[in-house]
Amino acid sequence: MSIPFTEALRADITARCADFPRHVEPVSALKLAAVAIVVVPADDGVEAGFLLTRRAATLRGHAGQWALPGGRCDEGETLEIAALRELGEEVGVRLAPDRILGVLDDYPSRSGYAIAPVIVWGGADLVLRPNPDEVASVHRIPLSLFSQPGAVEFITIPESDRPVIRLHFAERNIHAPTAALIYQFIELLAGRITRVAELEQPVFAWR
Repeated sequence: MSIPFTEALRADITARCADFPRHVEPVSALKLAAVAIVVVPADDGVEAGFLLTRRAATLRGHAGQWALPGGRCDEGETLEIAALRELGEEVGVRLAPDRILGVLDDYPSRSGYAIAPVIVWGGADLVLRPNPDEVASVHRIPLSLFSQPGAVEFITIPESDRPVIRLHFAERNIHAPTAALIYQFIELLAGRITRVAELEQPVFAWR
């Protein structure tokens, strides 16, 4: 089902985020991190999409993987400000705090982070200037893509009793944490409150 990029969509996401009962992980054992799910027009200029990056191959951690713009919160920094800062540092997009629509659940990663997805209204006129030290490429992924049959998959692995989530697009796979955060947002758009903290990452992403 197509999701048009309109001001009505912005109002709908804002309302759904306001009603969302956010789950917060205990911070004593986890470091805080934030990522931005930036709502933008997809490549056709009509459908709504979001920004997804491919991490640079030269990075020490998670090189070459699909990721949302984001990173660790600086001391005293809110999740919202951290997500906007990282968005600017990684893809060259500077947005004001009034573009923030809400924050969804913390996702506890195997690497010791509580990662919160901050939903941001990117608008129609973003100019992307990816930082080559961090980002190999930036893509506008249609939100409707992950509502199609077979786009979301749950598998099992011998190393964990938790289901591993994978999102499929263009013969590629997105894994958790990124896949879990996107999935929760897609579920929210569909009118469902779906918790994702128990969705597992593949073993290669545990470090």
